Formats: sequence, C-alpha cells, structure tokens
Amino acid sequence: MLIELIGIEKNFKNRRNGEALKVLNGIDLAIEKGEMVAVKGSSGAGKSTLLHIIGCLDKPTKGIYNLDEADVSKESSANLSIIRNKKFGFVVQNFALVEDDDALQNVAIPLLFSKTSFSLIDALAMEQLHQLGIENLAKQKVAKLSGGEKQRVAIARALVNRPEVILADEPTGALDKKNSTVIMNIFKDLNEKGKTIIIVTHEEFVAKACDRIITISDGKII
Repeated sequence: MLIELIGIEKNFKNRRNGEALKVLNGIDLAIEKGEMVAVKGSSGAGKSTLLHIIGCLDKPTKGIYNLDEADVSKESSANLSIIRNKKFGFVVQNFALVEDDDALQNVAIPLLFSKTSFSLIDALAMEQLHQLGIENLAKQKVAKLSGGEKQRVAIARALVNRPEVILADEPTGALDKKNSTVIMNIFKDLNEKGKTIIIVTHEEFVAKACDRIITISDGKII
C-alpha cells in the first residue's frame, strides 16, 4: 500500500477562545500506487488539511500515516522535508510561481533543494518543460503568461524531481473550461504513465475524470 491513513485527526487552536478546533476526525483512507483519486467536499470540510498531511506539509494530531508501509506521522520536520521533496510534487490553484522569474527558473526551484548537481539543474528543468510541450516559455517571465500556461509551468515544477505522487489542490479552480480540460488531460496522461495523483476539487468534471471519488464532510469521509 502506497498511502494508508488510520484514525487521522487534526486539531487547530481557535484564535478567539483558545479551544481546539477539530478539522479532521478519524480519517481512514488507503490509496494504491497508480491511482487517480479525487477528494471532494464543501469549503471548510477538511480537504486541503488532508492533502497537507498526505504531502507531509503538516502532521496529524492523532493517528497513523503509513507511507510505503512506514509510519511517518511522528517524523521530525527535517525528515518530513526530505520525504516531501523526494516523494511528492505539488500543484495549487493560484500556481504559487515566482512572478518576476522566468518559467525555467521556476521549474528549477525544487532541484535547488535536492542533491542535484548545480550544473545539471537548467538542463533537467528544460527537459521537463519540453515533456509538457512548453519549452518555448522557458525564458518568458511568469507574470506575462496566461493562467493555463502558468499551471503547466507549475506542473512541470511539480514533476522535475520525478516524484511518485502528484498532489493537486483545486488545480483548475482559476482556469476556464478549455484550459481546465488541457490540465486534466495532462494529469490523465501522467497517471497512465504510472504517477499516483490526488486532486482536491469542487468541480464535477474533474472528479469524474478520476478513478475514485472521496467525499469529506465535517472532517470525516462519507
């Protein structure tokens, strides 16, 4: 089993009264290698929090998270950072790109935090742009790109470290239908090539493109 969550809970402290606010409440979830899974739910249901825990961006308050059959729920922040950089690629709704840098520089960012030789970084980043058919954008400033182009650059950045799992949080939320379809076709192609993909979405056509739909309500899978 690639990803296994057992009894996962996540609490945050309420800033107003200091009380614990339970965002995830007893999540049990298993995801096999090579699946393409959609996570749906209303705003505030806990979708993004779940994705952050799966991607080792946050730790659960309680429960077990087995990643490749090893419990990572108690790992130090430093170890989680290493796991995260090797195992996961992230794609988000607002692209999270450095607007003043060009596309090539943005794609290269994850490589700067890996053990990749500095002399290889630009070549690997360019290779990833080429694989997505956007090598022509390499030297263009991100600020001048369209939304669809920005998201393809963001996907190239997510893939440059050759992660096993792509985690996407509302990846089509800022795009029109045409560009959303392009992005989903990229995800489906990556999945067919073996990538495990988990997509948080509120869009029905995105969810239906996945193998399985998981719905969260009030911090629980329903």
